[in-house]
Amino acid sequence: MDNIYDLIIIGAGPAGLSASIYASRYKLEHLVFGVEQGGQMNEIYDLENWPGEKKISGADLISKFVEHVEGFGAKINRESVAGISKLEDGTFEINCAKNVYKTRAIILAMGAHYRKMNIPGEKEFTGRGVSYCATCDAMFFREKTVCVIGGGNSAAVVALELTDFAKKVYLITKEEKMSAEPAWLEKIVQNSKIELVKGTGVIEIKGRKNPADSRPEGENKVEKVVLDKAYNDKNNLEVDGVFIEVGTEPGVELAQKIGVMTDEKNYIKVKEDMSTNVPGVFAAGDITTGSSKFRQILTASSEGAISANSAYKMLKLKQ
Repeated sequence: MDNIYDLIIIGAGPAGLSASIYASRYKLEHLVFGVEQGGQMNEIYDLENWPGEKKISGADLISKFVEHVEGFGAKINRESVAGISKLEDGTFEINCAKNVYKTRAIILAMGAHYRKMNIPGEKEFTGRGVSYCATCDAMFFREKTVCVIGGGNSAAVVALELTDFAKKVYLITKEEKMSAEPAWLEKIVQNSKIELVKGTGVIEIKGRKNPADSRPEGENKVEKVVLDKAYNDKNNLEVDGVFIEVGTEPGVELAQKIGVMTDEKNYIKVKEDMSTNVPGVFAAGDITTGSSKFRQILTASSEGAISANSAYKMLKLKQ
């Protein structure tokens, strides 16, 4: 452990990889940790809101990110980070199962994971009718029938967003009264395309698969959702798409152990320069409270660039 890095980036999604690109341009000796490159991006079947790409899969776009990062000579370490320790001299140790790495600064970019329902059919049809990102996928459901599962503000916003494309939107919530803000509820009631299904849960997602398709995922296609109680005398609803909005779970355990502050929902609190309350620790992407909490690939990449710039400025001042 004689070598000390200028910067270590934990996370190999759009925020972490963008941070690496800028760190390379600033000539910072750095290392990126990422067991799974891309994170949530790998679940996006078609992406149409990345500038310069009319349509690209999340997996293909992250491959371009990785190629760019490695083209600058940066290394992506696939070791899992077990812990972070802050030393008395202000530097940090990154602890993995077999190795320990030392660094002057850290960028936390572990992302947030969509909370899954873990019901039959959810995994099988992800990217083939099941989506966790309306901004990414709404346009694929023009003049089709979809449902949104969830009762909070995010579910309400997604339902309204989908009405710009879908001909009908079922908004399904297990509670008799949605927890979304009154302003959103008023808009939902006023929108003729939205049908509110209250006090009902989805217990299964069903569809069909084309056996002639040899690809691992097959030509899966959502056809209906099964309800835990009858609605209009039916135990299922015929839909072309299912948008799951039951929250996200930021990966902040490593951060909290070194005293990084989070908000009430466990997202890392950051300043405009993406710094945290712990000197030398920055954060970027879906894990943070930044970008007005508009969690997109574009905003994650932007935060990654800002965090690398801020780390560079901090390190330059210490020289």
